[in-house]
Parts: sequence; C-alpha cells; structure tokens
Amino acid sequence: MRLPRTDPGRLALVLVLAAAVTAFTATVPLLRDWFDLRVYHGTVDSWIHHGGRIYDYRVPGTAYGFTYPPFAAVAMLPMSLLGLHAAVAVALLLNLAALGFALHVLAGGALRRHGWYGCALAACALALFEPLRDTLSFGQVNILLLALVLLDCRLLATGRSRWAGVGIGLAAAIKLTPAAFIGLLLVAGRRRAAAVATAVALAATALAAWIVPDASRFYWTHAMGDTTRIGRLDYVSNQSLQGVLARLDLTDRAVWAVLVLMVLGVWAVRTRRAVGAGDWTAAFALTGLTACLVSPITWVHHLVWLLPSFAVLVRAGHPRVAGGLYALLCTSVVWLWFDDASGVDGFLGSNTYVWITLALLLRLPIGQSCADRSTPLPRSASDMAPAPIPAAPAIAHASGQPTAPTPPAPPRGPASAATGSFTGPGLGLARKASSDPTGSTRPAAPNPQSSSSPASS
Repeated sequence: MRLPRTDPGRLALVLVLAAAVTAFTATVPLLRDWFDLRVYHGTVDSWIHHGGRIYDYRVPGTAYGFTYPPFAAVAMLPMSLLGLHAAVAVALLLNLAALGFALHVLAGGALRRHGWYGCALAACALALFEPLRDTLSFGQVNILLLALVLLDCRLLATGRSRWAGVGIGLAAAIKLTPAAFIGLLLVAGRRRAAAVATAVALAATALAAWIVPDASRFYWTHAMGDTTRIGRLDYVSNQSLQGVLARLDLTDRAVWAVLVLMVLGVWAVRTRRAVGAGDWTAAFALTGLTACLVSPITWVHHLVWLLPSFAVLVRAGHPRVAGGLYALLCTSVVWLWFDDASGVDGFLGSNTYVWITLALLLRLPIGQSCADRSTPLPRSASDMAPAPIPAAPAIAHASGQPTAPTPPAPPRGPASAATGSFTGPGLGLARKASSDPTGSTRPAAPNPQSSSSPASS
C-alpha cells in the first residue's frame, strides 16, 4: 500500500485514521472515568475544605485513596480551587502539553521534517498506545513526570547541564519511581546533576513535612513500604518482575531480589556504554525500562516510560521492530488472561509487556541516538563537500619519486542517518477486564490513616 503524496490525499488519510482511532478508543478500551484524578481532587478537597487528613480519604464507595508522597498532595493544592470537571479539563491540557514536550525531545527533528502530516500520524499512533490511553483515562501524572525527566535529558544532551537535575528531583518528590534517574546521573559520573536532583527532592520533601507533618510521618514510616495499599501484586495489570513472580505464586522475596540485582547489573553496564557514546536518550530510555521492571508494582499506565525506547529504535533504523513492539502495547493483550493466568500460555501471555520491557533493556541500540544533535547530513551526494584528502585511501609509492598532487576524492553518498518517524501501530484487541482500577478486592481497614487497604497509584 502506497501512502498518499499530495496534501488532499494526506488530509483524507489523516481524517480516516482519526475517525478509526476515535471509534476504537470510544468503544473498545475500558475507560477509567478519571478515577485517579478523582482520588487526587477528593484528597485535596477533603484536606483543605473539610479538615481531613491526606491518607484517610477514600473515593466514595471504594477502598481507594492517596498513595503518593506528601509533596505530591502539596503540588496538587491548586485543585482545591477547581471543581472536578474543571480539574479534568486542566489535567487534560497539562498532559497534552507534557506529551508535546516529550515528543519534541524524543522526535522533534523527525516531526519537523514531516510537518503537519507526520504530527497527525504520530497523534493517531499515540492515541492507540495502551499506557497512554490509561494515563489519560485515569487522569494520571505519568506523562508530567516523563516530561520533567526528559527536561534533564535534553539539558544533558545539549551541554546545558547547569540546571540538570531539577526535573528529576521534582519528579522523584512527587512519585518514588523517577528517583531511579538519580542513579543514572551517578552511574554517568554527573555528580553535580545528581546532587542537584537529590537536593531538590529533599527540599520538596522537607517543604511537605513542614506543611503536613503528620501525613509525612505516616507516609515515610508506614505507607511507603506497604504495597498492599496500592493493589494486589498478582493483578494482571502489574507488569513488573514482582508481578510475574506473584502470578507464579512465588512469594520468596529473595528470588525477586536476585532478579532485581541482575536487571540492575545489565542496566549499569548498558547505561555506562550509552553515556560513553554520548547517547543520553538511550541512557534515559534504559533507566525508564529498568524502573518499570524493578518496581514492586508497575501498572500498565506506568509503561509510558517505554516511549523513549521506541524513539531510540526508530532513530537507530529499526522502525519495523519499533512498530511491532509498539503494536503489541496497543492491543491490551495481557487482559485476555485477566481471569486465569495459569499454564504456559498464561505465563507467556499475561506477562507480554514484561517480556517487551526486558527485550528492550537487553537489545536497545546504543550510540545511535545522537544524530539529531549532529550537523544535518545533506540530502544528496551533490550537496556534499569533497572528502578531505587525509580521509581518502592513500597509496604509498615505493619509488620515492615525486608525485602529482592527489585530486580530491569524488563525493560520497550520505551516510545512514539514525533518524526516522514513528510507525503506526495495529488496531487493538477488545479488552474484557474489571472496572476495578487496581484489581483489589480487599476491604478498607478501619484504622485511620494507617489503613492497609489498596489505593490509587
């Protein structure tokens, strides 16, 4: 099938794709009804307007409440000025702006080359990506955190590292997972940036402790290590190593610890190579993959951290591989094993996203994502300057006789540029899943602010 080359044809294709994507997202995926945003809004509203405590709030009719560090609640204080519907609208706008910035960092050059047509196709592809769909439908903060982390990636990649670490520090204070990127800065030898990130995270945490001391004390001494507040480890949406073991009914923490150490070892080796090659995008992508694997709970919507990996694959000249893996992450295939993940098919199918994450960690190309930062290559051989004489193969004359000056070498064809654009994913499979956002069936515990009942993540 040949893609249209005229603007009217391209516009018609975009409209058809947009209609298909709209129909798909409106009818096939299980929409989440802004559940997590309702947790955030209800928590802040209860705290500010009704004198409630942050970790006591539960969404009416459920056992779910706030599970982030206290600074996240402080950062969400502006929600107290908005009604729920207004908060939904603002959250959508913020998420779209953050997504636009993330795309600018990851694929800005490719999108500029393809203009409105490339941007429109990318938007259609992203609308099908299950982690992104769930993030928007839940009203989650994942895209905002990704944008904060990629801000530091851009600063480091462009040599403007004076403020590098601020984005990572803020993201780590809002949610614990981005703290993995402080480890990246240490492995990369960027001690100043690591110190900035740590200082920002600690300052934000201290600010929250000053504003809500009781909630801070409860979170850091109890809630942080209590995974049962978030949901069941064996729930099919948990696409982490811990989720795989829980679905196998392997509860020995030592097995999980060994697997985590192995993953961290691979991450450290590959990340050092990426940084040594100046490939910060790949280094950040590898860290996002590792964070998803080693976190005790990685819900499907957390897998927006895989987006940088697809950008790296496309830039490295592997658009078909990127398209195939991306398409799998659009299908909601893991939900086919929602009721029963036993057997070989259950082991392989219910952990599909884990296998994709592992494969990317092990095989993601390194050192080929720097093309956008280098001088753009000419589009044709005629545009290239002659190659310098020292770079051409030299023939040594044994006679010792003087020779005529060597003529310039003929122009060479352009080298393979590690650039590209996102490929469109396939259509997803219909999902049959519970409307329970975290799959928990545990009742709320009566103990105020120390309840072990699962909550939003």
